[in-house]
Amino acid sequence: MEYFPVNLDIRNRTCMVIGGGKVALRKTQGLLRCSGNVTVISPKIEQELKNLVQMKQITWKDRPYRTEDLQTAFLVIAATDDPVIQKAVYREAEERNLLVNVADVPKMCNFILPATVSRGDFSLSISTSGKSPALAKKLRKELEKQFGLEYDLLLKILGRLRPYVLAKERPHEENKILFEKLLHPDLIDWVRQKNWSAIHGHISLILDEDIQLETIIPESID
Repeated sequence: MEYFPVNLDIRNRTCMVIGGGKVALRKTQGLLRCSGNVTVISPKIEQELKNLVQMKQITWKDRPYRTEDLQTAFLVIAATDDPVIQKAVYREAEERNLLVNVADVPKMCNFILPATVSRGDFSLSISTSGKSPALAKKLRKELEKQFGLEYDLLLKILGRLRPYVLAKERPHEENKILFEKLLHPDLIDWVRQKNWSAIHGHISLILDEDIQLETIIPESID
């Protein structure tokens, strides 16, 4: 089966996690990082999940899953190894046309979660279509060494430049060329080395204007 790759905006959307163990904790943490509105359903939960409840970051229903629990859900993750509950959750989610993932049971998923390297808004995902999570994990670890926090800073710089460039109301094709030219082959190395003068000179040259460095790279004045 070939999966359609997509990034979901789950901000303030109801995300249900069925289960309270370590897998449920990991899935919950991932949903929270993307600002999902998480409800965990389980009679027992990990202490770290209890901490999130106490901080009012998640809602906890202290009981087993019941049919009709998914009425308000946008996305559902069944993080339990109980096959009866897995099937019940999957059945209800499918009946309601919801996004559902039953952990480690690909046949009960209409979406799967790739292994992901995250550096702020910069992310890389690896998927094996559920055939080898071990391979995806191995590749993720390798990519984590290759792509460090400098990529988050690079993305911030490019993100700050984008509205500045678009505000000039140049033709689309001209903007496209400018954005490509801004990606100098040494740019990531300059960011890694915090070589602000090289970055400033390159940006000013490409945009033909002396850009105030602190407006694009506020980190440079720290």
